[in-house]
Amino acid sequence: MERKNNLLIASDHRGFKLKNFLLQKYSMIDLGTYSEEAVDYNDYAKLLVAKLQKQNKGILICGTGIGMSIAANRYPKVRAALCYTEEMVKAAREHNDANILVLQGDLDEKKAEKFLTLFLATPFSEEVRHKRRVEKLSSC
Repeated sequence: MERKNNLLIASDHRGFKLKNFLLQKYSMIDLGTYSEEAVDYNDYAKLLVAKLQKQNKGILICGTGIGMSIAANRYPKVRAALCYTEEMVKAAREHNDANILVLQGDLDEKKAEKFLTLFLATPFSEEVRHKRRVEKLSSC
């Protein structure tokens, strides 16, 4: 399995178990939470985004994934994609150059592993139309 040392991961309490499963499969920088005690997802999205650099990618996990996605996308140069299917993961990378994969906490572990593998393996397409659209996202 491919290892990424510049991969960041954070979750709230509802994503804690899935985060720990993924940490067993990949070498990642764990930004918390470190227990199932209730926390606010916003704090962990903000923490991950603050550490995100151009060469990094991130994974955020909360109950539905919606809160983390909304919170992360409030920041410039963040393209957090909440994905429920392999097709969404692939499109998020190819078309949108997503730099954060957002997952729902109760996602099947094997499916989450497959999504993460696909997220890391799929390059941005570099097509002019996609570059133009991503540049427009960065100027919002």
